[in-house]
Amino acid sequence: MPEEAPPIQSVIRRPRPEPEALAIAVVYEDDSLIAIDKPPGMVVHPTYRNWSGTLLNGVLWHVRGRAGIEPSIVTRLDKDTSGLVLVALRPEVHARMQRDAAAGRVSKQYLAIVRGTPTPARGSIALPLARSAEDRRRVVVTATGQTSRTDYEVLSTTGGYSLVRCQLLTGRTHQIRVHLAARGWPIAGDVSYGEAHPALTRQALHAWRMSLLHPVTREPLQFEAPVPRDLSALVVNLS
Repeated sequence: MPEEAPPIQSVIRRPRPEPEALAIAVVYEDDSLIAIDKPPGMVVHPTYRNWSGTLLNGVLWHVRGRAGIEPSIVTRLDKDTSGLVLVALRPEVHARMQRDAAAGRVSKQYLAIVRGTPTPARGSIALPLARSAEDRRRVVVTATGQTSRTDYEVLSTTGGYSLVRCQLLTGRTHQIRVHLAARGWPIAGDVSYGEAHPALTRQALHAWRMSLLHPVTREPLQFEAPVPRDLSALVVNLS
């Protein structure tokens, strides 16, 4: 009998991401890591659908020519979520930052504009999350999902919308978006888990602040990404 053909996945090899001259907004940089303020609409890491034009392509260009540097994404964001992304510049740095995150030594705060008024004004959402069996692009609340927790605080409310500060205690895919929607407060502009907003072309979610220990020196670091233009007008109206 003829030899069985290998699986397609073993034949097709994705090319390595290439450096591209893309504008990236560096918030902090040293020999170990880079913190970047990602704009909405930019994919963080190459995928089979978006192999160029990603944040990683821009980082590779930014560090071109630097010996011993191997950039890798530590904290990811959805394409249409803006704000802080951490990039490790060496494998051992990436591993240390992942251990710190698993141990709860990395604090991540987000700003979200949601429909409705969350009650109570400060609280915690603990709902298990998993990929939908019907649509793997979506995440759903299910008893068999992974333990997930989001703390939140309402900062202001007006005109049927609220500005909410969220802190991730776990880092599941789409966690904030699904948790808030499950409680009846979908993020404005989030057409996947809520509804469109006339002033937005994406979900009103921004990775705002982050604090961590430096992976090498162990000194405390704090970063903040300014609220982008498309959200700032809505935030002013909610102040």
